[in-house]
Amino acid sequence: MAAESAPSTPLTLPVLPLDDEVVLPGMVVPLDLNDNDVRAAVEAAQAATRSEPGKPRVLLVPRIDGAYASTGVLGTVEQVGRLADGDPGALIRGRGRVKIGAGTTGPGAALWVEGTRIDESAPDPLPGHVTELVKEYKALATAWLRKRGAWQVVDRVQAIEDVSALADNSGYSPFLTTAQKVELLETADPVARLKAATRQLRDHLAEQDVAETIAKDVQEGVDKQQREFLLRRQLDAVRKELRDLNGEEQGEESDDYRARVEAADLPEKVREAALKEVDKLERSSDQSPEGSWIRTWLDTVLELPWSERTEDVYDIRGAKAILDAEHAGLDDVKERITEYLAVRKRRSDRGLGVVGGRRGGAVLALVGPPGVGKTSLGESVAHAMGRKFVRVALGGVRDEAEIRGHRRTYVGALPGRIVRAIKEAGAMNPVVLLDEIDKVGSDFRGDPAAALLEVLDPAQNHTFRDHYLEVELDLSDVVFLATANVLEAIPEALLDRMELVRLDGYTEDEKVVIARDHLLPRQLERAGLAKDEVTLDESALRKLAGEYTREAGVRTLERSIARLLRKIAAQHELAERDLPFTVREEHLRDLIGRPHHVPESAQDPAERRTAVPGVATGLAVTGAGGDVLFVEASLADPETGAAGLTLTGQLGDVMKESAQIALSFLRSHGAELELPVADLKDRGVHIHFPAGAVPKDGPSAGVTMTTALASLLSGRLVRTDVAMTGEVSLTGRVLPIGGVKQKLLAAHRAGVTTVVIPKRNEADLDDVPAEVLDKLDVHAVTDVRQVLELALSPATNGAAPEVPVAA
Repeated sequence: MAAESAPSTPLTLPVLPLDDEVVLPGMVVPLDLNDNDVRAAVEAAQAATRSEPGKPRVLLVPRIDGAYASTGVLGTVEQVGRLADGDPGALIRGRGRVKIGAGTTGPGAALWVEGTRIDESAPDPLPGHVTELVKEYKALATAWLRKRGAWQVVDRVQAIEDVSALADNSGYSPFLTTAQKVELLETADPVARLKAATRQLRDHLAEQDVAETIAKDVQEGVDKQQREFLLRRQLDAVRKELRDLNGEEQGEESDDYRARVEAADLPEKVREAALKEVDKLERSSDQSPEGSWIRTWLDTVLELPWSERTEDVYDIRGAKAILDAEHAGLDDVKERITEYLAVRKRRSDRGLGVVGGRRGGAVLALVGPPGVGKTSLGESVAHAMGRKFVRVALGGVRDEAEIRGHRRTYVGALPGRIVRAIKEAGAMNPVVLLDEIDKVGSDFRGDPAAALLEVLDPAQNHTFRDHYLEVELDLSDVVFLATANVLEAIPEALLDRMELVRLDGYTEDEKVVIARDHLLPRQLERAGLAKDEVTLDESALRKLAGEYTREAGVRTLERSIARLLRKIAAQHELAERDLPFTVREEHLRDLIGRPHHVPESAQDPAERRTAVPGVATGLAVTGAGGDVLFVEASLADPETGAAGLTLTGQLGDVMKESAQIALSFLRSHGAELELPVADLKDRGVHIHFPAGAVPKDGPSAGVTMTTALASLLSGRLVRTDVAMTGEVSLTGRVLPIGGVKQKLLAAHRAGVTTVVIPKRNEADLDDVPAEVLDKLDVHAVTDVRQVLELALSPATNGAAPEVPVAA
């Protein structure tokens, strides 16, 4: 064999590409000459050898996804002949690494390149850490080879002393990926290469240990299950023989379920379904998962009150008295419940309790702001009817299975909340309160609101099917009460199945009655005070309701009373106040601080919001009921401000359009209204709605914005005691809006005495309490000119209007 080229000698070699394979120096590999690339390279090497002594030489280069590696291996063709399968082949031995250079020409069809041998010599003598690395690699390789039973190879590996050859020996490892072999090929430093080979071998052995542990555990588990199955089958056979010997026919557990099903007063179809499940239970083994599902299902079915019903109390006067005693106001709801009871009584008297398989249930939706008593009203309805009461909280429910139940095949399956409510009530005709139905969400698990459609449909709910029970459940005799704060959040199809009853909030007089008869006694008990120890004067209660709170309901009022009583109790314990004590209006400031909501009419004239031109008082409906809404307008300085309309206050698209309409109306009718509309052409107009952090939308602020702009241009103040609502059109017509009752209640709470509403909303005044209407001067108008005449104060004779200028 000819001597190999020195490391620095340039080489010109034919390329033998290896697709997704890597050959390292020292390896001897057979290659199939049927491959065109292999045959071309070998033939080119043989042709070049005819003019040079030595064995034919090729450059073995890995080709990964069509791309050649930057480093190859110098290989010599040791022998050409036949492979084991009879195909022509060549035996090639790797000699050393070659850095691949530029392409060149050569004989044959192969690709020729220039290359330079890479120096792979290790330091001599070897440092101590390299010697330890060599020992570690040999130990790991020996352990792996012994697991495979390759004892002959162990001796050969132990005999390798050269660091580079030892590292390249890992090229024979079948567990290495092509990328790992390429990493070894391109690492010229033999010590670094041995480190990489050791790391790869160590990782593989660790993975093998984990895999062997898992396989061992699995095998042990399978063996245990097989033994347990065999023993239980033998136990079943022994039990069967004992039953046959003693004349017994059924197992004890299945006997118990069969007897319970036959003894229970179940509907016929439910009985048939339950007996089928008992038959399945008898045929199943003790360890079958189906057995536990069947037992849980049978327990659920047997616990439901299929034939239990409470007798309704048909004392209509007594029921009305209970509702009046437990809730002040809310006349619409109490009237609807009274009507329902009266109709039920007449149907029962005439034998019409069940018609067409359906009973006379009711589905009411109580919609109103927080704190008006929607939830507590459900308990009062149940009390008045003599029925059981169950509350189902729907706030935040996103899974349809919460309503319809899970399929029985799921682990931990349960019936839906409706079935659980019936079971909890212990009767088939309870009052079920679906609390916060507008807070139901939907996601990838389904839409719970859609699942409620069948529950709340009087034409369908007598055959309601829960996914867990899979038998018909009659809900037609259940009184469903749904509560919600926002009507728009309830899906239209669901709302169509319910009778809507609005709770628009309490008047100040109703709040005083509620506080005196309900809130004060409850808070006295919670504060540990007797009824005769602390009393609240009616003037104090009225001031608490009017100036310390401003809400549609009474929750904040109750908190204020609780705070007041806690203060008195603490002062008594500190010997600072004697009991009994009567709280009057003048005591409130010393006990719980200053009022938080002083009516606009009670403020100093110079401090009122409408003390300057360009500010008007509107009325709006929010999630917490009605509220007053101030609109401010200003004109920009003609020298600094740009012309146009600026709107602020988190306004929706509809409200922005209302502002454009108001501005357009004043521009086109300014001369008629004697307004200096020339200011609107050259100066920017800015309209702002305070409480800018609260989103606002809707058309009902149109007349308020028109009035504010008219006040700004004319310099005439808007009357403090006037509030208004209504949509305005381009021609100045005042169009109807919604929420009249809530808005008038808000005006009453805010101390407003004059309210302007659209003429077409005049019929809505029938819903407003009489005591509120008596204290309000309500004007129904059809044109915005009437609004301006009512709302704007008279102009000062000879005084030029003072127009606010935006900064």
